[in-house]
Amino acid sequence: MSAVTVLDYGIGNLLNVLRALEHCGASLKVVDKASPEDVDASRLVLPGVGAFGDGMNELRARGFDDLVRRFAQTGRPFLGICVGMQMMFDASEEMGEHAGLGLMAGRVQPVPPNGADGTPHRVPHIGWRPLEAATEWKGTIMEGVAPGERAYFVHSFAAVPADDGVRLADVHYDGRRICAAVHRDNLYGCQFHPERSAHAGLGMLERFLKL
Repeated sequence: MSAVTVLDYGIGNLLNVLRALEHCGASLKVVDKASPEDVDASRLVLPGVGAFGDGMNELRARGFDDLVRRFAQTGRPFLGICVGMQMMFDASEEMGEHAGLGLMAGRVQPVPPNGADGTPHRVPHIGWRPLEAATEWKGTIMEGVAPGERAYFVHSFAAVPADDGVRLADVHYDGRRICAAVHRDNLYGCQFHPERSAHAGLGMLERFLKL
């Protein structure tokens, strides 16, 4: 089985993430406070739902912010999910200005309130959207997913990478391009919820466990 350490910082839909990882063959370790040995984990997952600022406050309170930054430098696989992906970036504009982990350059900004044609649409962005390849998926956690497969989204803010080269997948919401997944070196993030995304989500998690 593939060993995975999951960070529990008191926020997020943790149980469903754990069930999905276990279903895909993971041997799980859940930690709620940083300890030195956690840097030696084989794989690290940062789940999350809710507000960016609250999440960052909890990460700092538990020492997870430093742990994640140190782990990122080891070259071992890291995955941020939903707000966990957003916190990988420099900053967020959600309810004020909040600093992120700075693992990738870019900002988290509101999902546009209108479609590309100016027609108002629903925010938060909720529902199943077909994933589009923003770059080559071969050799990444998206390799087992076919472009056009649908993933489940529920969010009001989205990461806007400073470098388009880190975009792994996108979706379009009424013509508005939204970053759905990112990748740089050993770091991965997905805005959608893989634990709620059926074949596409489970395929991505299975691939993550094989990295």
